[in-house]
Amino acid sequence: MRIEKETQPPHDAPAPEMPFRRLLYRFLFFDWLFRDVSAARDRIERHAAHQHNRKMSRYLPVYLRRWSFLTAFDFALGVLFEKVLQAGLLSAWFFTWSCVTLTGMVVITVAWVILNHARLS
Repeated sequence: MRIEKETQPPHDAPAPEMPFRRLLYRFLFFDWLFRDVSAARDRIERHAAHQHNRKMSRYLPVYLRRWSFLTAFDFALGVLFEKVLQAGLLSAWFFTWSCVTLTGMVVITVAWVILNHARLS
């Protein structure tokens, strides 16, 4: 009779690394944190998904801070290219991206307010 060792890694082994693209996506976008409530089959699953989403909404201010940094950074680059370097096309590019990131901030804020202050029905 032969006893084989388990092939599981030890508890102190480091977790496998995440690819950089996925890490960057998770750093900037928060949809991976939430469950789709509309995909639930019954009221119990819908309630569980909604409760999960409410709990995960505590991370939305972190994403709001990241997006506000991106907005300020894009706006500052737009000002730099317009005033200092006289590059109109590049400044328009960065001003446009500051508007896009500002819109992302509005979406994050609305999602956070709805998840934190809406009543369950």
